[in-house]
Amino acid sequence: MTSLNLYCNSLTEYSRYKTREVKVGNILIGGNNPIRVQSMTTTDTMDTVATVEQSVRMIEAGCELVRITAPSINEAKNLKIIKEELVKRGYNTPIVADIHFTPNAAIEAAKHIEKVRVNPGNYADKKKFEEIEYTDESYNSELDRIRERFIPLIEVCKEHGTAMRIGTNHGSLSDRIMSRYGDTPLGMVESAMEFLRICREFNYHEIILSMKSSNTQAMVQAYRLLIVKMQDEEMNYPLHLGVTEAGEGEDGRIKSAVGIGTLLEDGLGDTVRVSLTEEPEFEIPVAEALVERYKTRSGHVKIGGINELSYNPYQYFKRKTDARLNIGGSNAPIVMADFSLKTNITPASLYALGYNYNVKDDKWGITDLACDYVFVNDKKIDFEIPGTLGVIQNYNQWLNVKNQERRYPFLTVKQYHEAVEIHSELNIVYVCLEDLVPALINKLKFDTTVALLIDTYNKHGMAEQRKIMSLLMTNDCKAPVIIGRAYGNLEPEILQLRASTDMGALLLDGLGEGVFIAAENCGSDQMINQTAFGLLQATRTRISKTEYISCPSCGRTLFDLQETTAKIRSRTSHLKGLKIGIMGCIVNGPGEMADADYGYVGIGKGKISLYKGQEVVKKNITSESAVDELIELIKENGDWID
Repeated sequence: MTSLNLYCNSLTEYSRYKTREVKVGNILIGGNNPIRVQSMTTTDTMDTVATVEQSVRMIEAGCELVRITAPSINEAKNLKIIKEELVKRGYNTPIVADIHFTPNAAIEAAKHIEKVRVNPGNYADKKKFEEIEYTDESYNSELDRIRERFIPLIEVCKEHGTAMRIGTNHGSLSDRIMSRYGDTPLGMVESAMEFLRICREFNYHEIILSMKSSNTQAMVQAYRLLIVKMQDEEMNYPLHLGVTEAGEGEDGRIKSAVGIGTLLEDGLGDTVRVSLTEEPEFEIPVAEALVERYKTRSGHVKIGGINELSYNPYQYFKRKTDARLNIGGSNAPIVMADFSLKTNITPASLYALGYNYNVKDDKWGITDLACDYVFVNDKKIDFEIPGTLGVIQNYNQWLNVKNQERRYPFLTVKQYHEAVEIHSELNIVYVCLEDLVPALINKLKFDTTVALLIDTYNKHGMAEQRKIMSLLMTNDCKAPVIIGRAYGNLEPEILQLRASTDMGALLLDGLGEGVFIAAENCGSDQMINQTAFGLLQATRTRISKTEYISCPSCGRTLFDLQETTAKIRSRTSHLKGLKIGIMGCIVNGPGEMADADYGYVGIGKGKISLYKGQEVVKKNITSESAVDELIELIKENGDWID
């Protein structure tokens, strides 16, 4: 069992986690202030006009902090000119300088703008991917060296009233941290805490913290651990939330919602940035949509507390369940589609669910995004279904087709208790929290055929479903659970964000053996099915397609990131399970794509280096030939499929 309420106020009652208030220019972050949304420019910082124009577009889209890269002292000095031009135009939005590797640029920037962001992994270190055995003495000696490099920035920030973000990146932990803590969430936290302790020593507290990663599991665990560590040392600095290198389109939105939304659900987060491989002003509406739900979350129907936690929120372990066919046990989570509202189901209807019927050959084709089950309620299917598809039907309707292959009943709790006849292998029982009484739990413990479909009508539905999971686990009930959520009348993008948040938050904790999105008037069946697979991919619980770890672009980017990402995707999207990192520059290159199989990294204007894992295998390739070279590299290593 795990200690309770360490990283949030409550696991079942929503409230914002109280952090200290930090002033950034003309806005306040943390405390009782609204959750702020921000983004980052993609222009060359030395191009004042372009940077100002893009900043204006971001601000008018709702951006409350504008981050601008300052890779050298020249860009840091130019921030003063950019700031003056924005003020001249009537825009007083705070500017944040993004710093990597160059302490002198950070010190210069802190004199001119409202906030500097430093990465503790490379502020005073250069990553060489070396393993070094440190004694306590040599480790402390390294801390003294970092301290001497960092103190001047603290002094300048105090003098000018400049705030600071200490922003750890999972992929750019220093060799020193890696050698002691490994590539872990705990290493991410300790990397920031080292800098934070120095700030506190000098009575400097205008600090915001972030724990970013392209791996949503690592990101969520790191933020939670950070809260625990800060509590241990009596700190409560505000949190900036973000998933690095989330990517583009629906994949980027789903991945961001899984990571950011999971933390927002527990009341964590004071400012948010959604990192998409798109123009920065497009990030703002996504961030606003994620944050909007929590303005009215308080005051939801009471759920009841969780007295003991049967999973570890700081480390991923899949809940132990008994298998029902391909649901639970060692199986990856299943996807159940909803056809209950369809008036007529034909073979063509299944195309949206990943099944293609070839009339000429009288055969079904199956894609990687083919759902495992389809719920049809009381509807009839009068054709031969694909061999990998199961049909879930209302119990009374199932009694009429019970002898047909791969037809399984859907039962209410009342029907389950009263049923004279059920399926010998799989029965889906619909359960809400109020249904989960001791008598039902005891019956489920001895029934080897039941998988639960859990649902909620609570405004704080994720927490209510977490309560259901907790009750099953504390009572040692190993029945597998399909997470069900119903939505209506939403724009497709909003559906993707909400489903990814609601279900992703449970899946990241190893809870849930399947997902079921019932979405009325929210978009196409195909989009809803893809969303289900997308959120499983984003939680890394079921891999069904190529994963692209693609940075959102900034002033350091050395090639057209959006065009290149699209080009690479068009040629590699069939390589299921492969992870490809596409990085605009060396800053977040080998680090942020640390767990990628292959990497495409800009190292100079029009020059690319290719990576296999963390190792550079091809250097200084022209951008014109780099995609072809990447394909060849994948083929050379036996990972290509025609």
